[in-house]
Amino acid sequence: MENMSLVLVITIVLFFGYIGDSEGGDLRKNFYKSACPLAEEIVKNIIWKHVASNSALPAKFLRMHFHDCFVRGCDGSVLLDSTAKHRAEKEAVPNQSLSGFDVIDKIKEKLEETCPGIVSCADILALAARDSVSFQFKKSMWEVLTGRRDGRISRESETRKNIPSPLFNFKSLEKSFAKKGLTLHDLVVLSGGHTIGVGHCNFFSKRLYNFTDKGGQDPSLDPTYASQLKAQCKTLSDDTTTVVMDPGSPLSFDSHYYTSLNQNQGLFQSDAALLTNKESSKIVSKLLDQDGFFTEFGQSMKRMGAVQVITGSNGEIRKKCNVIN
Repeated sequence: MENMSLVLVITIVLFFGYIGDSEGGDLRKNFYKSACPLAEEIVKNIIWKHVASNSALPAKFLRMHFHDCFVRGCDGSVLLDSTAKHRAEKEAVPNQSLSGFDVIDKIKEKLEETCPGIVSCADILALAARDSVSFQFKKSMWEVLTGRRDGRISRESETRKNIPSPLFNFKSLEKSFAKKGLTLHDLVVLSGGHTIGVGHCNFFSKRLYNFTDKGGQDPSLDPTYASQLKAQCKTLSDDTTTVVMDPGSPLSFDSHYYTSLNQNQGLFQSDAALLTNKESSKIVSKLLDQDGFFTEFGQSMKRMGAVQVITGSNGEIRKKCNVIN
């Protein structure tokens, strides 16, 4: 009888797979199918409604999800507000320009009305990133596995040392991604997210005015493109002006980022760095094929979305995304 009980326990664990793997093994397709069958539909409907009137949102949600996953894993910690005792991730310089939190809050509010205490904020953010990009195509562009739970800790101090800087060279970028269990291939593919969105002048103006710390322009930057950037970013200290990251198609999610990159028109130092390594340069050329890029981007997003996730009975399901329960 004891042996039969043991077999039953092992079978249950193998079937449901909930027990604490930190690399995303516990995430699965349609996690909410029984407990909240309309969950993914609710997220998509609200996201599509907002993207229809605000074309900047896809880039914002992609970036928010990326910044969430690179600090403490994909646990929704980027959504938490600061408290009297602790400054949250939102306060850190890389996150001060994040926006779209109000839309996440609306989704959470609707989900709490529909099925209270079931859907995590971490999953909402992963779905929002996918669904906002997918609006352009009117179909789901990649599969999002769900089952993440929400973290209870958010520290400003952990942000800078975990989120890759736009000033990074190739070696620093590769190291940053490797720390999260992501490959060189993932690095080049996920950089393609820069096909939409904007960058602040102060994160690349050194390439225009003071590349060697003795003045001068980055020689790897296309001169015509550099002149266009200088017309918009007039000083080294300008931290308010924004410039589109992919001038060829700034609001269209496509493979044009890699076309621009091959023309030495990558906006950030971290973009240009992808051409300084033989292997990553090869991947850039392969990703010029748009269908290939879409496939690879979906796979890399799936891998990134599984970084250090909290599952099972760990963490919590927040009632509001900006505060712990």
